[in-house]
Amino acid sequence: MTIQDYATYIAGLPRVIAGATALFRDSEGRLLLVEPNYREGWALPGGTIESDEGETPRQGARRETAEEIGLDVVLGALLAVDWVQGTARPPLVAYLYDGGVLGDEQLKSIRLQEEELISWRLVAREDLPRFLPHELGLRVRAGLDALDAGTGPVELENGLRVG
Repeated sequence: MTIQDYATYIAGLPRVIAGATALFRDSEGRLLLVEPNYREGWALPGGTIESDEGETPRQGARRETAEEIGLDVVLGALLAVDWVQGTARPPLVAYLYDGGVLGDEQLKSIRLQEEELISWRLVAREDLPRFLPHELGLRVRAGLDALDAGTGPVELENGLRVG
């Protein structure tokens, strides 16, 4: 295979979007959610990984968190990896990291990226279905379960545990 053939081969491969988010909690166990201005519903801080620039999922989650809420936090363990089949977009591989417990001072220092976010709030685990899209809610609950059990990352497909 020549270099040109290899480049053609690579250009013809299917595309997948990669995203990474951080799961932050307060001292009462409530989860930090953000409200995007570009779509309905709530989300976790995070976003698309800039793989063209050599960014890893962990680096992407940290960068996006710093951009979106103004907190540059060293992220903890990987909690979940989720393959989400798209209909109006390519498939998404979503990485979920433990952002840890934020203290009162950190919560007070949150500064939203106005170009993308309207607001933020803390939400109890039992209230998540009212705020998060279905698959994201499943991913978050699976990540919380892994965190609680100390079992390490879980593999998910469309928010559901595999294996």
